Amino acid sequence: MNWERIFSFSKSHVPRWVVLIIDLFICMGAYFMAFILRFNFQLGENEIASALKLAPLVLGVRVISFYITKTYSGIVRYTGTQDAIRIFIALTSGTIFLIVVNLLNYIANGEVMLPSSIIIIDYLISLMMMTSSRLTYKLLYQQIKTDSPKKTQVVIYGAGQSGIITKRTLDQDNKVSYKVIAFIDDSAEKIGKRIDGVPIFKGDELRQVIERNKVDELVISIQNISKNRKREIIETCLTYDIKVKNVPPVERWMNGELNYRQIKKVNIEELLDRDPIELDKAVMSKHLRGKVVLITGAAGSIGSEIARQVLSFYPAKAILLDQAETPLYELEKDLFERFKHNKEILSSFEIVVADIKNVHKLRRIFEKYRPHMVYHAAAYKHVPLMELNPSAAVSTNVFGTKILADTAVEFETERFVFVSTDKAVNPTNVMGASKRIAEIYTQSLNFASLNSKTKFITTRFGNVLGSNGSVIPHFRKQINEGGPVTVTHPDITRYFMTIPEACQLVLEAGNMAQGGEIYLFDMGMPVKIVDLAKKMIKLSGLSLGKDIQIEYIGLRPGEKIKEELLSDTENTIPTHHPKITIGKIKPFDYEVVSEVILELISLLADEQNEEIVRKMKQIVPEFISNNSIYEALDEVRID
Repeated sequence: MNWERIFSFSKSHVPRWVVLIIDLFICMGAYFMAFILRFNFQLGENEIASALKLAPLVLGVRVISFYITKTYSGIVRYTGTQDAIRIFIALTSGTIFLIVVNLLNYIANGEVMLPSSIIIIDYLISLMMMTSSRLTYKLLYQQIKTDSPKKTQVVIYGAGQSGIITKRTLDQDNKVSYKVIAFIDDSAEKIGKRIDGVPIFKGDELRQVIERNKVDELVISIQNISKNRKREIIETCLTYDIKVKNVPPVERWMNGELNYRQIKKVNIEELLDRDPIELDKAVMSKHLRGKVVLITGAAGSIGSEIARQVLSFYPAKAILLDQAETPLYELEKDLFERFKHNKEILSSFEIVVADIKNVHKLRRIFEKYRPHMVYHAAAYKHVPLMELNPSAAVSTNVFGTKILADTAVEFETERFVFVSTDKAVNPTNVMGASKRIAEIYTQSLNFASLNSKTKFITTRFGNVLGSNGSVIPHFRKQINEGGPVTVTHPDITRYFMTIPEACQLVLEAGNMAQGGEIYLFDMGMPVKIVDLAKKMIKLSGLSLGKDIQIEYIGLRPGEKIKEELLSDTENTIPTHHPKITIGKIKPFDYEVVSEVILELISLLADEQNEEIVRKMKQIVPEFISNNSIYEALDEVRID
């Protein structure tokens, strides 16, 4: 017999009118049962006549109370606390009404319509039968689902309140038949106990649970789990080809309740994420509160996050400058939504569309706002693209930085924080070399005699997760399209950190600087890009080699296999922050640097790319091209 079809579990819900009729039958049954119990199963003609006479009144009261409280509107197989409360309110209010009517009739006529004992018995039976009928229906539905041959076996990590809610949410999923076979928890107090008949195991037994059972999915439901512990769990599951899902924070649950649609697959950013950085907010606020801050490249990945973090410290004014109109518009919308309840912040930022190479526009901005702080994140950063367009790289990354830095000195800006890259270390491409030249210029300007006030600080870090042009969005797009996933080289590695983490360290470095330093960030361990691709494929629930392929396409122009944060001639000294060190860099004389950079800039007019790159190699001797047409210039230089 097809019970699933009879109970309409798979495709449709029981109509509301059917639920209402069933409830009314239950109430009428309870009403007549109350008479039978009251008179000890010995009903005479008078009792039967009285019961039939008053049945319409009781039925009418129940209909009205059910209609007002909408007891029939819930989906019966998802019955929960709120449904039970509605039933209680409906029956209690109706019973109180009957008692009041009974009392008024006694006062008016000296007799009762119904003995009070019958009203109370009817109430108790109705309450018990209505709630138990819904729970029975719910249990039948869940049992039929659990016994389905196509069930997904799930382990829930976290046996607290969130874990319990997660299990019950999965039990109610109408699209997939889930069976929770185990809870895992790090709390010793819960080990060995059961929740809804499901055993709880300790955290270090995860591998044993997986090996003893056919586990299809693991759901992480702990709300305050550390990033390191979460990464360990995900890595273990990926080893066994188990899908990993995540329960969102409680504040993101819809109307305070978890919906199974909110339980999402874990993404690669969570796997690479690290425990949050603790910043000295008091010191940060001291440097930023009430100050005027200029952020260039504000529409980019780094610039926009710097803007969000800076605004949280209540600057007097934040000028968000970029030449990209549409991304700036999107940033403005995001800020209005993010800070919509904070009028002080909403009035403290201004969007400015401008090019950092436009000296006249920049001077007007500095004249109008007189910024105390500059965070310079504007740059061309795509390595292969800049390898084909050296004049564009030099024009923006070198010339634009020079104009901005010179203007900051002219208007006596207090601090100028330059956002650089690990590709500036022993550069193998035009982009990295252009950033290194900009580093050299700003550092030399810090000690120049013409600069009496502005402190120049350089921050250097690697790739950030989710940034524009990052490999992760690229891989995700390829996976969604069915592959192949393209990797340039099997041994290529990169450092990764999250955008918020990188920007927090930029702010911290800008605060602690004395001027002239190059700050290096702890990027953690380097990640092989091919391993990253494999993990992303697994996290997507696909099988490498079966569902999707990885193809090696060769290094791109200017790309190197391993990035570095220090050159061979540099070393570091520690700071008070464990994730920030200072690179001990050879100082440069401003007069000499200024002269050679002006010579480089003069070559832009004719756009003779070979001459531009040759000059860059003279300024940065360690610039050795890799997989590039400019390798020939290195051969000439060596000879």
